Amino acid sequence: MPQPLSDRLASAADRAACRAMIRAGSKSFSAAALLLPPQLREDAYALYAFCRLSDDMVDVDGGTEHAIADLTRRLHLAYAGTPADSAVDRAFADVVRRTHMPRALPEALIDGLAWDVKGVVCESLSDVYAYGARVAGSVGAMMAVLMDVRDPHLAARACDLGVAMQLTNIARDVGEDARNGRIYLPRQWLRASGLDIEAWLADPVPCAAITDAVARLLGHADDLYARADAGIRRLPVRCRPGIFAARRLYAAIGGKVARRGFDSVTSRARVGAAGKLGIVARACGDAVLHLPRDLAAPALAETQYLVTALAEAPVRAGRPRFSDRLLWTAELFVELEGRRRAV
Repeated sequence: MPQPLSDRLASAADRAACRAMIRAGSKSFSAAALLLPPQLREDAYALYAFCRLSDDMVDVDGGTEHAIADLTRRLHLAYAGTPADSAVDRAFADVVRRTHMPRALPEALIDGLAWDVKGVVCESLSDVYAYGARVAGSVGAMMAVLMDVRDPHLAARACDLGVAMQLTNIARDVGEDARNGRIYLPRQWLRASGLDIEAWLADPVPCAAITDAVARLLGHADDLYARADAGIRRLPVRCRPGIFAARRLYAAIGGKVARRGFDSVTSRARVGAAGKLGIVARACGDAVLHLPRDLAAPALAETQYLVTALAEAPVRAGRPRFSDRLLWTAELFVELEGRRRAV
C-alpha cells in the first residue's frame, strides 16, 4: 500500500525541488513523466534527481575520490532512513524505503562513477561490458524496481539494452573522450592493430585501428539490441512502442557512425528531428511483430549480479498495473543512460 504521508522522509517542498530540478535539466523527461500515475511519477523524479546529483558530484565538483566517498556516505544515510539534509537525499530515501530498492543497484552506479574518477582502463570487451553494466545497466535495473519487474529473463534483457546503449555512446564519443584523455574502446583490440594508445591520445585523429574498433564495438551493440528485442516484445503491446523508440534511436546513432566510415573522432553523430520522427513511426510497427525465440538467453556475466539483486527484491502490493508503468521508460533510458562522463 502507499506509504502514509506521516511516515515519509521527504516533505512536499522536497518533492517539488526534485520536480523543479528535472524540469530545468530535462524538458523531454519532464514531459514524459506526466504520463505516469502520480505516485510513480514522484518516484521517478526522485530517482532521476539522485542520478543527476551523483553525476554532478563527480563531474562538476572536481571528479575526486572525496566526491565518491561523500556520495557513498549519503547513500548509506538514505538506506539507514536518516538522509543527508538535502531535498534530493530525502526524496530518494523515501523511494528506497517505499520500493525496497536493492542497495546493490545504486551502489553499482556509484561504482561506475568511481571507475571514471580513477580513470577506468578497458583492456577487454568484458571490461567494457562491466563498465556499461554499472553506468547504464544499473539505471535500467532501478527503473525495473519502480515498475515491480522481477522476472530474471526480462531483467537480463533490460540490462542488455542498457549495455548496448552504452556501447553506442562509447562508439559515438571516441573523439570527445580522447580530447579529455580517455578511451573506452578495448585496448587489446587497439594494440593488436599496432596502435600506440598514449601517442594517439596525445593527438587523436581518425585511423584504421580506431575505426575498426568502433565498427567491432557497434557490432556487439547490435547483438545486444537484438537480445533486448526479445524482452521488449514480451511487454504488453501498448507498452512496446516507447521502449522500441529508445532502442531504435540509439541503434540509429550507431548507423550514423557507420555511414561516416566509423569515424567518430572528427565529429559526433546525431540523429535529426526528421530521423527521430521516422524512428517513432517504425517503433509502432515493431510493437506488433511476432514474439521472439530467445527470451531465455543467459544474462551477460557482467550484468548477472544486477539481475540477481533485482530478482530477489520483494514486489509491493497495491501498485498500478504493470502495463500502465512502461510508456515513459524510453525517455528515462535516453536521458540517464545516455549521459557520458568526462571528468
